[in-house]
Amino acid sequence: MISDDADPLGNKTVRIGFVDIHCHLLPGIDDGSADWETTLGMAQMAVADGMQVTIVTPHQLGNFAQNLGDDIRARTAQLQQVLDQHDIALRVLPGGDVRIEDGMFEGLATGEVMSLGDLRRHVLLELPHELYFPLEGVLASLSRQGMAGILSHPERNRGLLREPLLLPALVEGGCLMQVTAGSLMGTFGPKSQELAEWMLANGLVHFIATDAHGTKSRRPLMNRAFDRVAELTDKATAEDLCCHFPALVARGENVPAGCRVVPKRGGWRSLFSAKKVA
Repeated sequence: MISDDADPLGNKTVRIGFVDIHCHLLPGIDDGSADWETTLGMAQMAVADGMQVTIVTPHQLGNFAQNLGDDIRARTAQLQQVLDQHDIALRVLPGGDVRIEDGMFEGLATGEVMSLGDLRRHVLLELPHELYFPLEGVLASLSRQGMAGILSHPERNRGLLREPLLLPALVEGGCLMQVTAGSLMGTFGPKSQELAEWMLANGLVHFIATDAHGTKSRRPLMNRAFDRVAELTDKATAEDLCCHFPALVARGENVPAGCRVVPKRGGWRSLFSAKKVA
């Protein structure tokens, strides 16, 4: 965890910690937390691990078309009140994990589909898990609305696992990439772990996020992934991906796009071939 004398949202009174831009913390709204007991357990776990700000991202569109912006905003405000009542020092902001489909842009325009932090600067984009389809048109349309797309867990998408060499061009075209913390620890299997590490080595990752769904599996933990990023690259990269860049999203500020220059440590997959992933 980093120790600048500022919090992620710009205050000067506390030290900065982790910021999570992808977490299914709202109870009873999707396939994440089922109830308030689970939500409070997740929040306590996150704070104990060093989390300071979480953007709650219930699924939207696809099988969760009923999750609309005003309901997410109201539930997030209620969650903050409950956290405060229980003295859980976690700041929560509204957002969405948005399935890419027809109606997405209209929903963003009306506010029914959520941007991260409800700031209309970044949209967390979810592909179908089993396939990849070109995103250039989606990214261009978002850019025309003054927004940037963040692709959630590309290392777990079966299409990208088969064709990982699509990723560098996407990143150079302005797509921001969010890798799941658990992928770096092998939670989603060796192929996703290898692709996540290859993306790190090639500067293709902008955020690490938990994509947490509960307290027993897919937990809201960042520390081990932070240490793994630092081990594979350096501490500055880990701080950017787990703290600084997600904090920029939480404030509605620009995140440096494109490929990042990262050191490649010896003794790991620095010579890893993307073709090997498939």
